[in-house]
Amino acid sequence: MNNTIVRLLQDWGVNPDSMYWLYWCFVVLGIAIVIYIVNLLCNRGIIPLVRKLREGTRSKWDDILLNDIVLKDITRLLPPILITILLPLAFSEDNHVLEFLLKVNTIYMIVVVAKMLCSFLTSLYDLTNHNGKLKNHPLKGVYQMLKIAVICVALIIIVSILINKNPGYILTALGASAAVLMLVFKDMIMGLVAGVQLSANDMLRPGDWISMPKYGADGSVIEVTLTTVKVQNWDMTITTIPPYALVSDSFQNWRGMEESGGRRIKRSVYIDMRSITFATKEQMAEFQKHGWLEGLEREDNMVVNLHVFRNYLENYLRRHPRVNKNLTIMVRQLQPTVQGLPLELYFFYDGTTWIPYEHLQAEIFEHVFAMLPKFGLHVFQSPMGIDFNGGQLG
Repeated sequence: MNNTIVRLLQDWGVNPDSMYWLYWCFVVLGIAIVIYIVNLLCNRGIIPLVRKLREGTRSKWDDILLNDIVLKDITRLLPPILITILLPLAFSEDNHVLEFLLKVNTIYMIVVVAKMLCSFLTSLYDLTNHNGKLKNHPLKGVYQMLKIAVICVALIIIVSILINKNPGYILTALGASAAVLMLVFKDMIMGLVAGVQLSANDMLRPGDWISMPKYGADGSVIEVTLTTVKVQNWDMTITTIPPYALVSDSFQNWRGMEESGGRRIKRSVYIDMRSITFATKEQMAEFQKHGWLEGLEREDNMVVNLHVFRNYLENYLRRHPRVNKNLTIMVRQLQPTVQGLPLELYFFYDGTTWIPYEHLQAEIFEHVFAMLPKFGLHVFQSPMGIDFNGGQLG
């Protein structure tokens, strides 16, 4: 081809001084035309055809793996391949310019291949997010590590081309500086190991509600990467935690509560112990009238008002439409304190949403406070100024 172009230029009567530059113009123009035609065929023919075939299938995996970004990265491989084929046809084998151009072209091809592999890994990560079994595992850090490995291999090959050394020579040199590399990539290595442990033991998933007071985290996990775990707190702030901290330290995961379908409510009311007495005849008649004595064991027809109140509260909770009937429902006494006798309500909201949970909790305890006087009971409350001046304000 070299001789053909030279003879053609001579036939056209080109000045020998300009022959060299015109020859190069012909070579560059010819290669550019070929690359343009091939790119045009890919962008106007092959990619639309693949896109149509992809959209015609029912499966989703081909839509994700063969997305437009991956297809464009694949077509970017064609120009360096064509240059590798066409350049030797225009130069003699021992030409230094050919050697230089092929070296530059090879480096460009390696960069394109690395970019294509990274895009493929991104698509593969998106595919795992659509998989029912894998989407809840924090695999983003693993894919990030694979991308780093691809980039590192590409860099090693590029450096070996530039210095005309075997890649094994560079790996040997890197092995000698392994301690420095371990120090530089310490967080990435520890993050990768922690990510594998979190995924293998199913300790953490994106979307989990976790609490980790040491790092000020109390909210939903929005992202798990190679070096950080991002938690969006309930005040909409973002807390970042190193992945290895979740393995080495303790944290609370509320996923079990969410999967159970119930959220626990555990709160106490402090009863003034001076108001706990046997029910009077009038109180017994009132209790009997409302059916609050049903199911109670009475000794000598006597019953303690707090006993009746506990029985009433348990029946009230079991009848409430938003209390989970499949989980524990209990009203119990705790150890008496100087503030009174703690009466604890232990039950579960039939759901996990925060706002309805708080509304239910407030509703039930408002009912508890309103019903206490009907049983002759009083809530313990520390005295305030109004208690010392005859009930008058000021």
